[in-house]
Amino acid sequence: MTEVILHIYDVTNSGSDKTNNTILQINKIFKDGIGLGGIFHSAVQVYGEDEWSFGFCEQGTGVFSCPSGKNPMYTYRECIVLGQTSFSIFKVNQILRELSREWPGSSYDLLSKNCNHFCDEFCERLEVPKLPGWVNRFANAGDTAMEVAGNTATRFRQAKTEIVTASKVAYRFLAGVANNATGSSESTGNSNRGTPRFQATWFKNLITTGAKPSSSSEIENQDVDGRQQSLQQGAGPPLRQNSQPWHDM
Repeated sequence: MTEVILHIYDVTNSGSDKTNNTILQINKIFKDGIGLGGIFHSAVQVYGEDEWSFGFCEQGTGVFSCPSGKNPMYTYRECIVLGQTSFSIFKVNQILRELSREWPGSSYDLLSKNCNHFCDEFCERLEVPKLPGWVNRFANAGDTAMEVAGNTATRFRQAKTEIVTASKVAYRFLAGVANNATGSSESTGNSNRGTPRFQATWFKNLITTGAKPSSSSEIENQDVDGRQQSLQQGAGPPLRQNSQPWHDM
């Protein structure tokens, strides 16, 4: 069994004294003052005097080591004992080799794949508790905000697509109703068919009173009354009723 130690630094590698001092003030207020979090770099020490962390580089692995608590790029803050691992030094070295392959320097991302994410992964494989939440809270909050913004934009695009599709369907349906109505007025052969009359009646009720389409028995009664009236006026024998019922869309 050996201790696993987390070393934490204030991120002061901006190259600007003003920016570095601002970060120190942010960390002092949000971490030391209210315990919320801050802008930190972290590294894990296990076996030996070196600490292990992760950073950006154009080629090769982003996993690197340096003497514990002495990273020259940052300002040292504190260390936390996370627990003890039962793994041997041989197993720990194997884990580090695996992480070195899985964490190339070019994959570094400030919000979603930074040094604190690496230390979390390393601790998980060592089977010790992960980092305290305040260490990486600002990056996690920023990553969540970016994800929410991306999801919102996606939902807007999907909604727009659905609206356009629904509009096209509605237009085609209305155009079909208009064509059926025009055809029934111009063609004597189709003047007494139930289908155009049923569509026109149903659409009129839909946009005026919201009434449901007439039942098939009502349509048949309307057609019977129309044929009787035509016979009484000497309009000739009625056309045979369409045997195919009209179905709703």
